[in-house]
Amino acid sequence: MLGIRRRSPGRGLIWLAALAMAASISASAASAQSYPNRVIRIIHGFAPGGAADTLSRIMAEGLSKQLGQNVIVEAKPGAGGNIGSEAVAKADPDGYTLGLVTGGHAISGALYSDLRFQPVDSFEMISTIVYYALVVAVRSDFPAKTLGDLIALAKAKPGTLSFGSVGFGSTHHLAGELLKKSAGIDMVHVPYRGDSQAIGALLAGDVPVIVGTTVLVAPQIESGAVRGLAVTASTRSALLPNVPSAAEGGLKDYDVRTWAGLLAPKGTPPGIVAQLNGAVQASLGDPAIKSKLEAAVGGDARGSTPDEMHDLVASEIVKWRALIEAAKIPKI
Repeated sequence: MLGIRRRSPGRGLIWLAALAMAASISASAASAQSYPNRVIRIIHGFAPGGAADTLSRIMAEGLSKQLGQNVIVEAKPGAGGNIGSEAVAKADPDGYTLGLVTGGHAISGALYSDLRFQPVDSFEMISTIVYYALVVAVRSDFPAKTLGDLIALAKAKPGTLSFGSVGFGSTHHLAGELLKKSAGIDMVHVPYRGDSQAIGALLAGDVPVIVGTTVLVAPQIESGAVRGLAVTASTRSALLPNVPSAAEGGLKDYDVRTWAGLLAPKGTPPGIVAQLNGAVQASLGDPAIKSKLEAAVGGDARGSTPDEMHDLVASEIVKWRALIEAAKIPKI
């Protein structure tokens, strides 16, 4: 009796898996080859005219030049940037909807308990684009002339000084909370709706201290109306060369720099993600785009790999979650 040779089930499954993988790679490559053939949107979750909006428009200019396609910017402000991030997470993963997020994206992952997206797992990271510090500032007639003076005043009268920020749960807010923890002081947080309101409150004397965006506080410092006590980093800012670093102010381990980066919806083909990453790196290599980005926030324009941005967001969520728990900040 003749034996019948049967195909091994294990080999069959391996063959099918290999075929599926090849098909997926082929589809991704085909997608990347035809991409882009229409307008690309960059969504951000902040008000028009702010730092995120400015950064988005500069990157739109750079990507349009590199990809040979129009790139437009759409603001969806609200909930600390989360409305914009949710819109990106729910968009078609075809490379035509991108998101610009800031360091607040990671804070949301630590602070919000009911997000309708996952700050890491709902996205394909593309690249960081810029890193920048904030500034601790007071009105020019405030008695503290240095960060050390402010710390001494706060220690002398615990809980009587307040600091303003651009909003509850913002990087500015948590930079202030970390300042309190690092210096061993107690100040009351007062949230405002954006930098302009916080700066206005400082000038009006409604709040004695703010943690603000360097590029927006800089004109007030230059005019003499506001005094910069320290930037929230271990080194000085090129935008505010006469304002000491936190390390110079006596806080050697205090270093808070926020950042901005681009991401896409989860499931965006790897070939398109790679193409977008290459376009970002080429844009950052363009001296005109690089200088505009750095001037916009007084920071350092620097890209990354998708994996590096993924690890940055994940590690920042862990860092901010620990601070939120230590400072007993209620989750939203």
